[in-house]
Parts: sequence; structure tokens; C-alpha cells
Amino acid sequence: MNHEQLFADRIGGTQFGKSTEIYKFEKIKRAKAKARELHPDLEILDFGVGEPDQIAPAPIREALKEECDKPENRGYADNGIPEFKAAAASYMKNFFGVELNPASEINHSIGTKPALAMLPLAFVNPGDVVFQTVPGYPVMATHSKYLGGEVVDIPLLEENAFLPDLTKIDPALADRCKLFYINYPNNPTGAVATPEFYDELIAFAQKHNILIVQDAPYATLVYDGDRTSILQRPGAKECCLELHSMSKAYNMTGWRIAFFCGASWAVDALANIKDNCDSGQFKAIQKAACAGIADESLAEGIRVHYETRLRRIVEVLCEVGFDAKMPGGTFFLYTKAPKGAGDIEFANGEEASLYLIENIGISTVPWDNTGSFIRFGAVFESAGDADDERVLSELSKRLKTADLKF
Repeated sequence: MNHEQLFADRIGGTQFGKSTEIYKFEKIKRAKAKARELHPDLEILDFGVGEPDQIAPAPIREALKEECDKPENRGYADNGIPEFKAAAASYMKNFFGVELNPASEINHSIGTKPALAMLPLAFVNPGDVVFQTVPGYPVMATHSKYLGGEVVDIPLLEENAFLPDLTKIDPALADRCKLFYINYPNNPTGAVATPEFYDELIAFAQKHNILIVQDAPYATLVYDGDRTSILQRPGAKECCLELHSMSKAYNMTGWRIAFFCGASWAVDALANIKDNCDSGQFKAIQKAACAGIADESLAEGIRVHYETRLRRIVEVLCEVGFDAKMPGGTFFLYTKAPKGAGDIEFANGEEASLYLIENIGISTVPWDNTGSFIRFGAVFESAGDADDERVLSELSKRLKTADLKF
């Protein structure tokens, strides 16, 4: 059997699985293994993690224990239960002051990743253009390419506060665009969008007939300003779909529960695709989420946890020469990579990141899309709040011995 002839061209066709290119996260994984081999007694300080370091709040966990024993929660949830949609509406009102109709402007999803993967099925035809900001999360763009769409990268540059510069987009290209993916608060840069930017983007979308896809899993993790939703802005509910995840706000990574909301016509289209892709998240999980997602106090405790860590990381990095600044949001700190260490020069962020792992046991994530940067996460492992300072003091100690050049 010639199975190579069966692979779709979108995943490489007959060349599927034969690429020798190594994805950066695989390189990091291999570098960690090398560091453990070279320095078996050295603790790896892992600041490259992208998920919460704590478990979900007690009220949500307790609700799941109770709900999973109820017979009425068996069976398919399809496009979501009314209770979760109502809780999501309360979340949007309590956190952002946004009023939404739970029946027509909200739908649940099994995490935001599947929702982003399904979106192009509702909107993208071969040859259509999709905009995505870079650096960023590529899922929607990847699936747009699978469907024959043309993906255009819109750079996020430090000189523009890591916001896309809409004035530099070719109007003729914008006229062909169907979807414009943004992500604020932004991973990896930590930037927060301003109301003025949202207004500019909404006007741009209305002019060119584009659906804005605002991916907002870090919406509650904001440090120097108010929480924002693009749906607060005039005209947004006509041209915007916003995605909210419980993974980051409530440490519910792995529970796979999220929702999308906004323009009713876009919610309806994505719900139609979703109904043909999955049968909904377990009702007990949806009901457990209802026990906490509209509770600002639960989210606030998690936000403070990350803010405390981030402010200390900034101090540590600045002490050794990094140009580190407190992010506006997320639990990530994005900073320019060092240019070298001792007599060694780094060509980019990836080389800097690999050096830090292999030589001093500090794991970060490199981003070289629009310059040489590395990302530190405030989701590192420790034995608890009291142990955080030990980890961060060890980070400081190791960086000071690295002889980094900037």
C-alpha cells in the first residue's frame, strides 16, 4: 500500500513526516534534556511554560464533584446549555459592562483553540485573505491555509506599542480579507489594546467588510488599567467575534471550556459549523464553570498572583541588563534577547534561549518574528507563594553569572 499518496497536500502530501525542520518548542525540549544530562543536579528553572501553575478555584472544583453525579448531566450538550450561556453573559456584564443576549450572541466551545480552528470553515473560501498578527497564536491561520486561504502576517512592532499599524495595510488587500485575527491582552508581548485602537480597527473592518476575531483568553489578567473588551466599543457587535477562555482566568486549563460572543450572525455561523464538529462539552463541566466565572473575586486572586511574580521578574531581569518592562496584561514578560554571553554572540532570540537552558538551566521561549525577543512566564513551578522568592533569587543568581551582553 502506498500510504504516502493518501496524505492531503495541506499537510505536506507525499512529503508528510519527512521534514527535517525542528519546531522551536521541540528544540527547547531537547535543550532541557541536554541540560539535565550535562548538569544532573541542576534544577531547571522553567519560565517557558504557557499554562497556569495552580489548580482551579475551590468553588468550581466542588461544583464539578457535585454535578458529575447528577443523572441529568449525562448525554450530549450540543451547542451548550442555557445555564452556561447565562453565566457567560453575567461574566461579560460584571467584568466589562457588556450586555449580551445569551440566546443569540453567546455560544460555548470546547476551549478557544477548536473555535479558532472551526472559524475558517464558516467564512474562508479558496483565495480569500485572512490577516493574523505576529508574533502570535497561529491556529486560525493554519486552518485558513488548509482551506486554500491566503494568510497575511501583520507585524506587532515595539515602536507601535505592539499594535498592528492599519495605515500600512494595502487597501486592495484589505478588500479581499474575510477575517482579521487579533489577541489582546497579547501573547507573547503582554500588550493591551487601547479603546482608540479598537475604534480604529472597527472602522477599518466596517470599511472593508471584515470580521474581527478578538482572542481574549487573558482578558482578566490586566495590571495597569481597566479590563477591556472590544465589544465595549461602538459598532463592535456588528463586526466582531470575541473569544473568552476559562483556562487562564480561572486556572481551568484542561477543562476545555470557553465561549465566543459578539455579532449574532457570526455566532450563528460558527455555532452551525460547531454543531457538525462536536457534541458539546460535558454538562457537568459547564455547570461547574457557572459556579465561578462571573465571580470577580476569584479572578482577582489569580490576577494578583501573577502580578506579584511579574513585578519581581522585572526587577531581577533589569538588575542584569535586560530592558524589561511590566506587561500590560497576560502572565508573560516579553523582552529583547541578550546579544551574547562572554565571548559568544547570539544571532537571534532562539540562540539566546537555547544558551540559557543548556548552560545555566533557565528555560524561556524565543520569538524572532519581528526582532530578537524572549518570553519569560510567571507560571513557573514552585512549592507555593513562600517558595517563589527562592526560585526568583536563584534566577537572579544564575543570570548574574552568565555574563550576558546587551
